Amino acid sequence: MNQPTPHLTGSRPDLAPLVFYGEEIASRLLLGTALYPSPQIMADAVKAARAGIVTVSLRREQARGRTGERFLELIRALDVRVLPNTAGCRTAKEAIATAEMARELFDTPWIKLEVIANPDTLQPDLFGLVEAAGVLSREGFRVFPYTTEDLGAGERLLNAGCRVLMPWGAPIGSGQGLANRFGLRSMRAYFPDVPLVIDAGIGAPSHAAAAMEHGYDAVLLNTAVAKAGDPVAMAAAFAGAIEAGRTGFEAGLIEPRDMASPSTPVAGTPFFELNRKP
Repeated sequence: MNQPTPHLTGSRPDLAPLVFYGEEIASRLLLGTALYPSPQIMADAVKAARAGIVTVSLRREQARGRTGERFLELIRALDVRVLPNTAGCRTAKEAIATAEMARELFDTPWIKLEVIANPDTLQPDLFGLVEAAGVLSREGFRVFPYTTEDLGAGERLLNAGCRVLMPWGAPIGSGQGLANRFGLRSMRAYFPDVPLVIDAGIGAPSHAAAAMEHGYDAVLLNTAVAKAGDPVAMAAAFAGAIEAGRTGFEAGLIEPRDMASPSTPVAGTPFFELNRKP
């Protein structure tokens, strides 16, 4: 399957480029393709988001038969890079088999790797994730692992062959935003040279902007756009938030302070006594 890198109207050429596995991506917003009211609204939202990558669940679309085939044709027509994912897989073995089918179907070695531990929180199974990542990396896949902010798990995924980490902001679809900002900031500091993508839990454009201000390289989201009252307008809002947050980070944000800091220094400032008598 052809996997172009789009040149996006309105993107900021002065910002540092986003690079995954040696390939430059023109947008820092990655968008999911599930849950939209209609296929056409999904396509319009992808365009409004100026997304450089869209994710597709192979298992979900396979289960839909002919409807799934038409959906995949629509995805191909979007002319953006497709990142298949192993959503819904509960074991490393299941995720590996799904990834191998996705490579054949989409003609890409890129895979978003999900191994789910808990059906309520959809938290990643870090043990199965590391196992599957190692096998797939040895098979030539370029793995994008859906993980947590756990530093030990991040190290093991990198040792397994991953060159990107995708920690969750909060449980999938929860809209909570960045639930553990301390942990996410620590992860950014601990892996300064690794592309980091916030994946899951983003609910508002402000959450996406905050992720970029923390120095994260990109954001992947789905529900916050697909389930919005106006998905197309929301997609455009997220695109603006991503750009604003990244620009702020690269411009150099000031450090928070416990005390006030006057914008006009007191020292050397003339004072006038308005009621002074001659």
